[in-house]
Amino acid sequence: MFRSILGFAIFAALAFVALNIFFGLLAGFFGIALWILKLAAIGFILYFALRLVSPSTADKIRDMIKGRPADA
Repeated sequence: MFRSILGFAIFAALAFVALNIFFGLLAGFFGIALWILKLAAIGFILYFALRLVSPSTADKIRDMIKGRPADA
């Protein structure tokens, strides 16, 4: 009986460690995804403001990002 209780306790400890590692990695990936989303939102706001102020410059930046050749 003591052996089975000890086995369950070891299994519970290993499961706890595995879950901590799994959810720690999941939280890290979620944090990176939110950071990328925040950078994309900042870029969108800056591009939108530039589009309002100077549409031709915004077109040049969009073409540069897409890889189209610039007008000579």
